[in-house]
Formats: sequence, structure tokens, C-alpha cells
Amino acid sequence: MKHSYYLILGLAFLCSSCGNTKKATKSNETSSTMTTTSLTGKKWKLIELNGQPVADRVNNKEPFIEFNDTDKRYTASGGCNGLGGTYTLTDKGGITFSQGMSTMMACEDMAIENQLKEVFGKADNFTINNNVLSLNKARMATLAKFQATDNGNATSQLNGTWEVDYISGPRIAFDGLYPDKKPTITFNLPDSIATGNSSCNNFRSSVKIEGSNIKFGMPASTRMACPGAGESTFFKTLESINKFSVSGNTLNLIMGDIAVMRLQRK
Repeated sequence: MKHSYYLILGLAFLCSSCGNTKKATKSNETSSTMTTTSLTGKKWKLIELNGQPVADRVNNKEPFIEFNDTDKRYTASGGCNGLGGTYTLTDKGGITFSQGMSTMMACEDMAIENQLKEVFGKADNFTINNNVLSLNKARMATLAKFQATDNGNATSQLNGTWEVDYISGPRIAFDGLYPDKKPTITFNLPDSIATGNSSCNNFRSSVKIEGSNIKFGMPASTRMACPGAGESTFFKTLESINKFSVSGNTLNLIMGDIAVMRLQRK
């Protein structure tokens, strides 16, 4: 009789443990989903670094960070180069960053960018309160703060004509690639066609946009003979792009983590 009592007690404890484990697992999954949702789908504007306020614009650019839930990558800027890499979320607000490649431009003020890079190397957790994202190191002082901004009109901000003033990669200087005329791109959303000029020929290309993701189809262009490598460099770069970021009158077209083409609104 006593053995039966202990057997029943043991089974009851085992069932209770299984139920608690399932609840904990479900709770962790829900927490992880809520955490991911709260980070993604927003553009976070950098407002504070190491306890010091950050100007609205650095080198005439807005410093920011964005998180992509699909491929777990982040895109950021400290006001100069395009920064990025992957991020990993863990339970209880844990986060780690793996930095990828960045552009290599030299700007007048590099202090904010250099400090932001250090934050990505140190941060191990985050909090979000009142639309403010804080990146932290253990229980020490907050390393960086970002304010959520309305990114819902980013697509409509693409509309209009943009002129290229920077392309990453070619060994030939930009002015050497385009001595007479710079490439342009014109958007008229919600049309799914972008038009423009390669610096030589007019072109049309399909364009697909989902959030901050963008994909250009193979351009169809007129057939004038073009000197130099400017047109081929432009078209090749255009087809490699998968993201975009609009900051004021500047459009960055991004491949992976790197802003490979920069344009100014005309």
C-alpha cells in the first residue's frame, strides 16, 4: 500500500514538472517573439552615446540602426560609413553583435562612428522603454540609446529623382568613371518600374520593395556606345543591391551590410 502511494505521488510530480516545462518553453517562445517584434520594423535614431547626447545629424547624416528579422542582420550608421553585421537574441533581453564589413570613407567627424563600433563589441543586453532602445553592458551604465522613428513612409520617400555621387568597389576614381554625367534613378511608387540614366543610356528596371528591402531587375537600356566602365559599373552594382535607407536628401543603396551606392535628391 505504501509503495502504491509513493508511485502515485511520483507520477503526479512528473506530470506537474512536464506541465511546468511546457509552460516555461511556451513563455520563452512568446518572449522571444515579442522581443524580435519590438526591435524590427523600426528605424532607431541614435540619440545618446556613453551618456552624452548625439546631434540630430553627423556629417549631415542621421546616425541610426535597423534590425532585419528575416536574416537576423542589422544595418547602422554613425554618420559616415554604412555599418552592419548579424545579431543574436537570447532570453531575458540578451543580444550580441557580429560586425561585418563596412564602407571605408573618411569623414570630417569620425568620433561618433568609432564609439558606435565599440558599442557593438561590448553590448550584451538591451531594453526598450517608451520607444527608446538602450544597448547595455551587464548592469553597467547604458552604452547607447536610440529613439524609434516612423519608418512607415520610407518607401514614399524614395519617390523622385536621385543622382549618384558615390559607388563602392571600382579602382577608378568616381570622377574618372563619370567625368561628364552622373547616373540617375527615378522612382514613381507605387509603380514597380524605376527609370533613369546610366550616365550614357536611358534605362528601365523592375523594382520590388518590401519594407527596407529592395531588388532591381536586369535593366533594359538604349543602345548608345559608351566610353569607359561607368555604365557597366553602375548596372552591375544596381543588380547587387538588396536594401535601402533614406536619410533626408540622401539615399543609400546597400548590399548586405555595405552601402555600395549613395545618391542625392535632385
